[in-house]
Amino acid sequence: MRSDPDLTARANIRNAALRLFAERGHEAVSVRQIAAEAGVSPGLVLHHFTSKEGLREAVDRYAAERLEVLLTEDQDQVAQVFSEGDSGSVAEAFARMFPPDSPLPAYVRRLLLSGDPAGTQLFRRWFEGTRAFLDQMVSAGYAAPTGDPDVRAGFALASDLALLLLRDPLTDVLGFDPLSPEGLPRWAEEASAILRGGLFLQPEPPRPDDTKD
Repeated sequence: MRSDPDLTARANIRNAALRLFAERGHEAVSVRQIAAEAGVSPGLVLHHFTSKEGLREAVDRYAAERLEVLLTEDQDQVAQVFSEGDSGSVAEAFARMFPPDSPLPAYVRRLLLSGDPAGTQLFRRWFEGTRAFLDQMVSAGYAAPTGDPDVRAGFALASDLALLLLRDPLTDVLGFDPLSPEGLPRWAEEASAILRGGLFLQPEPPRPDDTKD
């Protein structure tokens, strides 16, 4: 079945806007520049999206939908990672969502750090999805119950967002890109180990003999 050329043109324009918005911010990008990036006329951009604001709303919806997929697809595989220690499926899930040339991480980073209302809404939707996913993990027996599920969801979300918000400085100090196909397995293996086993050890109480002079 052939794809609809009208839908293909619309997606091409949206993706061009996503790239430019990620690089420069939506305020600094014009309809003419988006059209040039997409290889179409400014009139075709307005035909599909009415205005630059309409195009921006389409980009925001697309970003939110793509991130929600990360929370909903392959949940059984993610649960298996936490319970059995196989880091491969987590790495593969991230690699599918954020290939090295994807502008989506940079766009989301800009939205979240700018205080933009779209970023605030996106963060809330991601938080709600994280909370729902962790609740399902508890129900399925893959995660321990907690007295404060909201804080746990917030902590898990902050850990996930570190890869987006701190990608460049993490790459600098680690010597590898944690969102690259090569870096993902290394990052995911250690992150999964921390989630499964914790980071700190409980020190053993001193033995009676150790307290004597």
